[in-house]
Amino acid sequence: MSAVLKKEFTTYFKTITGYVFLGFFIMIVGFYFYFVNVMQGSPFFNSTLASTLIMLLILIPVLTMRLFAEETRQKTDQLLFTSPVSITEIVLGKFFAASGLLLLALLIVSICPLILGIFGNVPVPETVGGIIGYFLMGCCFISVGMYISSLTDNQIIAAVGTFVAMFFLFMIDAIASAAPATTTASVVFVCIIVLVLAFIVYNGTKNIIAAIITGVIGFAITGGVYAYDALLFDGIIVKILSWFSILTRYDDFAMGIFDLSNVVYYITFSSAFIYFTVNAIEKRRWR
Repeated sequence: MSAVLKKEFTTYFKTITGYVFLGFFIMIVGFYFYFVNVMQGSPFFNSTLASTLIMLLILIPVLTMRLFAEETRQKTDQLLFTSPVSITEIVLGKFFAASGLLLLALLIVSICPLILGIFGNVPVPETVGGIIGYFLMGCCFISVGMYISSLTDNQIIAAVGTFVAMFFLFMIDAIASAAPATTTASVVFVCIIVLVLAFIVYNGTKNIIAAIITGVIGFAITGGVYAYDALLFDGIIVKILSWFSILTRYDDFAMGIFDLSNVVYYITFSSAFIYFTVNAIEKRRWR
């Protein structure tokens, strides 16, 4: 895995990708740092980081679009598949390389709160928590972009697909607020989730029996809860979508609230898409 990580990380700086990512990231953060912290005399660097979240919609697709799409287009993925390194190690190596570039960018802009500390009191725990939360959230977006890159051999399609997926994640709170709260809509939504879970089980195990059992159990639980008290489904769409919200969880970090459940959620989210990527590549490998 270390060989893949080293190769991928150095590739960012053998091409223009790494320099574009770092340059644009530092420029945007520096811009907001000047106007939010310096001009207004604010010691809260997390306000600057929160203002720059929208730029990830552009930077993450640029960072991840070539991870597997370029390998597939150039047919160099065959060399990886026949190497003694496992698919999981390859995926983790690429993921850690992209995450390492994001971490490097954050370490560079961490100079900003140090500068603020020279002229005033900076809330250190809150600032550190905000940077950690920003990194963990960025890793979630990287895992999504890596998965989408593994599905195509076209970098443009991978970048656009990642942008659309991230845009949905950014808009999930707005979608939740506009979602219907009726019992019927909630039951349909839960049934769709059950079908998705059954598909994930089948996609991961290739066992139709396991997928059917998952679906049957899910529908049975849904029907049992509905029969017990249908009102329990009221507003469940909003609750589920709000629970999945990545940005809402980052708000806790930005306010200096270090909640372990948010850390577990980010790690679980990234791990899930790493698993999806491994599974997608395994299927292509044996095909």
